[in-house]
Amino acid sequence: MLIRGRYLALSLVVTVALSSGVTAFVMKNTNNTVAGAPADFTKLNQVYQALQQNYYQDVDSKKLVNGAIDGMVKALDDPYSSYMDEQDAAAFTETIESKFEGIGAEISEEDGNIVVVSPIKGSPAEEAGIKPNDKILSVNGTLLSGMNVSEAVKYIRGEKGSKAELVVRRAGETTDRHITIVRDEIPLETVSSEMLEDGMGKIAITRFSASTAEEFEKALSGLQSQGMKGLILDLRQNPGGLLDQAVEIGNKLIPDNKLILQVQYRDGTKEVYRSKHEGASDFPIVALVDGGSASAAEIMAGALKESGDFPLVGEKTFGKGTVQTVKDFTDKSNVKYTIAKWLTPDGNWIHKKGIEPDYKVELPSYASLPYIDPAQELKPDTFSNEIKSAEEMLVAIGYNPGAVDGFFDEKTEIAVRAFQRMEGFEANGVITGKTTEKLMDRVSDKIKKNDTQLDK
Repeated sequence: MLIRGRYLALSLVVTVALSSGVTAFVMKNTNNTVAGAPADFTKLNQVYQALQQNYYQDVDSKKLVNGAIDGMVKALDDPYSSYMDEQDAAAFTETIESKFEGIGAEISEEDGNIVVVSPIKGSPAEEAGIKPNDKILSVNGTLLSGMNVSEAVKYIRGEKGSKAELVVRRAGETTDRHITIVRDEIPLETVSSEMLEDGMGKIAITRFSASTAEEFEKALSGLQSQGMKGLILDLRQNPGGLLDQAVEIGNKLIPDNKLILQVQYRDGTKEVYRSKHEGASDFPIVALVDGGSASAAEIMAGALKESGDFPLVGEKTFGKGTVQTVKDFTDKSNVKYTIAKWLTPDGNWIHKKGIEPDYKVELPSYASLPYIDPAQELKPDTFSNEIKSAEEMLVAIGYNPGAVDGFFDEKTEIAVRAFQRMEGFEANGVITGKTTEKLMDRVSDKIKKNDTQLDK
């Protein structure tokens, strides 16, 4: 986890926006020269010179240096320490800072085309008139046909102030639209809230990024203005993020100036973080956690449980108890490495152990079904694990695909055709593209309606 400045707390949960690596950052003097380093680097320099002078082909000195750094960090055998090149470092920074630069539109790949799911509210894409289901055919002359989302994003995103010349095809129109969009900074929301029954407010935090504490304060104020009597804090599938954001939120929730966490360095010294909230809690709190709650999310869960005496509901958390920092280089690459471990208020190190909930509640089995790539084609008379997952999804939403065994037989095809007809798709009996996406959407809808952890 990172402490603001250049520290963070992120988990090994991998998402589209996150590179793997739970991080919790606390800044400490990391620029000291290590005794003996010059002598130790003599061998490294000798290898570099030998390759430069004698390798049978010309070598790229930058690749050699980057490879040496990468190998050095990997030698730590620490999954939370890594060297990131310019591209990976930029993506990582975007995640932590809760923003990116581009046109501001969520996109997906459908049948070889890049399609707009929706423009982000207030974004340049929305202001330019981009609509859901618009097909983006090209950007600045580069055709996007056949690209996946990751490839297309490289052309759609760009520096603030730069222009994206889009050729867009809208459903029902015979003439393509030429739309020029000036890219801008796009904020990413990390907090959502809603008022439930009986005056219970619910706030979900997806990760702890630069604006999370501010978003949380607005959400909390909004719920309190509606007469909130108690708070459900949803930390499920939250991979962590910036340490200072977790501390700021803890200042509002942890009572009586009690501990939020402790950071312990290798020399045994500890840095202690206490809540600034004086007196008892303003309202009762329950936190939802699961195996995807990691690092900064676990800091929050541990503080609520041990200092706030608030119950945790769900499943055991991920178990990430180390602290990382990031060192940036002039070529825009960086290295992220572990500098400390963090402890709960009671001094517990939860690394590789996780935090047990007070009330263990599992979600229905279909809530853990794996993602199916819509680009894959699942068809009759084939066998795969993806087909088994699709069969389980069909069962979950009320269809009968026959034996759930991973074989796409006649009964599976009949079930798929029935599902496609119900959704208004061509009933061709093949699971791919829109059929796959809608199938996963329907399962997601059912999970939300049957949220056993929230019900508890």
